[in-house]
Amino acid sequence: MPVTAETLLHDHVFLGESHDTSASKTWTVIWVCSAMMVLEIVGGLFFGSIALAADGLHMSTHAGALLLAALAYKYARNYATDDAFTFGSGKFGDLAGFTSAIILAMIAILIGYESISRIFQPIAIHFSEAIPIAFLGLGVNVVSALLLSSGSDHHHGHSHGHSNNEVSHDEVRQIATSRGVLTLEIFEDGVPPRFRVQGAISEQVTVETERPDGARQSFAFAHRGDHHESVDEIPEPHQFVAHFRIGDEMQSVQFEEHEHAHGPAHRDNNMRAAVVHVFADAAVSVLVIVGLLLARAFGWLWMDPLAGIVGACVIASWSYGLVRDTGAILLDMNPDRRMAGNIRSAVESGGDQLADLHLWRLGPGHLGAILAIATDKARNADHYRGLLTRFKTLSHVTIEIVPARV
Repeated sequence: MPVTAETLLHDHVFLGESHDTSASKTWTVIWVCSAMMVLEIVGGLFFGSIALAADGLHMSTHAGALLLAALAYKYARNYATDDAFTFGSGKFGDLAGFTSAIILAMIAILIGYESISRIFQPIAIHFSEAIPIAFLGLGVNVVSALLLSSGSDHHHGHSHGHSNNEVSHDEVRQIATSRGVLTLEIFEDGVPPRFRVQGAISEQVTVETERPDGARQSFAFAHRGDHHESVDEIPEPHQFVAHFRIGDEMQSVQFEEHEHAHGPAHRDNNMRAAVVHVFADAAVSVLVIVGLLLARAFGWLWMDPLAGIVGACVIASWSYGLVRDTGAILLDMNPDRRMAGNIRSAVESGGDQLADLHLWRLGPGHLGAILAIATDKARNADHYRGLLTRFKTLSHVTIEIVPARV
């Protein structure tokens, strides 16, 4: 089919699947924090508690950080179809996450500095006010964390050191024959992929695969005890029509393969940053409570600043993880090296050469790719797009075809 202007038209909306839901949850948590902020400030001024008023002001910074996340969701949605953004507005959340990470790092530095100062210059602690306020702050953070993390797949400040691709193999087929129901599957549990036929059969079976580009391959089978197994391995990708023959009967079944990116390529860093803010505040609240209780029980006044130092280190660690991951996305680093390798294998399986590949993240769960393919065959871009249909996360693909040098 020739490439026309109509076939090239597509949108550039690269927002996460749960974008609007996450935005709604963020606004809900902002209202909870704002209500608590007003309650603490008014209560502190009315009852003369400077500690309660101070915690209310601290809650305002918490609400401000969440407001940054909420506005990122709002602007990403508002400008999703604005052609001023060449590759859409999906990176608004990553920009907000990077900014939040910097704010977290500054908070960690301030907490650490103040805690170290109090070790050398201890101040009197009003336990009767400080402990209830710490519990109150912890309660608000727990509620906020439950609201934000409900139904979400997020990580805190850390990330795994590898990219997890989830390859969904739709590779088991039931085939009704005059000999009974047989099972045709692609088996690759720790071994190279091969066809297996399960069922009570004595005749010879064969399978011929027909790929989208018309290429065909026949597979002979050998008896392996309780099943028959193809002698040859099945090349990737496992996307073809399998013509199954036993005796004088033949049936055709479709096999498909889908690959989705996860981890850094799929993660909503805007929601992740919001959750990290909440968890960081909750962690500090827990440490403060422990420090205050021990200080009051045993007179260990140094426990309070020590808890602050530990909390600062925890926040700094989460901040580093956010800066590293969001910075990599903003700099268009390859978000999934394993998928890049699988794309190369899919393209080169037909004898072509992938001369150049650029893979980057457009938004949560959306990747862009630019491929330069050298071939000596009469193949157009549609042929290669067909090879890439298994990669469901590829939302924007540009293909350049150049003649291979002989």
